[in-house]
Amino acid sequence: MKLASLRIITENIEQSVQFYEKVMGVKAQWYTEDFAELKTSTITIAIGSTRTMKMFGSEHLTESKGATPTIIEFLVSNVDAEYERIKTLTNKIVQEPTTMPWGNRSLLFCDPDGNLINFFTPVSVEALQKFS
Repeated sequence: MKLASLRIITENIEQSVQFYEKVMGVKAQWYTEDFAELKTSTITIAIGSTRTMKMFGSEHLTESKGATPTIIEFLVSNVDAEYERIKTLTNKIVQEPTTMPWGNRSLLFCDPDGNLINFFTPVSVEALQKFS
């Protein structure tokens, strides 16, 4: 089994796609007005409008009900430098760069829909070994 992508469902697809283009530094490929993908060598973030849920025969609730238990995580080379860039894109910073007990320096922020995003950089010897 291979994880193919992570899909975000949103009411405002244009806003979400523009946000992720800036955060990830890649241009989205639009397939329809309701579906786009942003690809890197290690992850594909798919973004669909809430209208796409009808194609699955579902009126599934897609509105965020507050904090979500899922965090989208990106390994970055310098989390402190990324913080300077990210804080110009959003005022939804949950945690400024902080060194976590497991050895990663972490920045936690939200996308326009409230989904949590973690940018992290390994800093401890153990974390550096894990991600090298």
